[in-house]
Amino acid sequence: MAADYLSKKLSEKGLPELVSSHGFILFQLSLQEKITMGELSKKINRDKSTTTVLVRKLTETGLVSIEKDISDKRNKFISLTEKGKQYNEITNHISQELIQTFFKDFTADEQQQFFNFLIRIENNFKNS
Repeated sequence: MAADYLSKKLSEKGLPELVSSHGFILFQLSLQEKITMGELSKKINRDKSTTTVLVRKLTETGLVSIEKDISDKRNKFISLTEKGKQYNEITNHISQELIQTFFKDFTADEQQQFFNFLIRIENNFKNS
């Protein structure tokens, strides 16, 4: 249901639908002005070839740009374009709407209880 909600909202805003890995990349680029392909691969937990394909799609949509490292031609830096920055702002707003919808009619205690359950679930996976 949340995926349908997000797809609908992205469509309403005229934004391209991307897979979650694209979102991870755009998020990482919102934290760092530019990053090498290798660093990005590690941060999104994908191999370099997969990251390259994902970044290529984002380049084609105009959300990121790639530039070669002047000091080391083997490295490429990835960064957000203005369009990518706007995309992140819009998706951040959509995410806030999603959270508000998700927790509609939940008390503050119920919300906290929900988060506590998620932490316990995460710990179960970490410890298994």
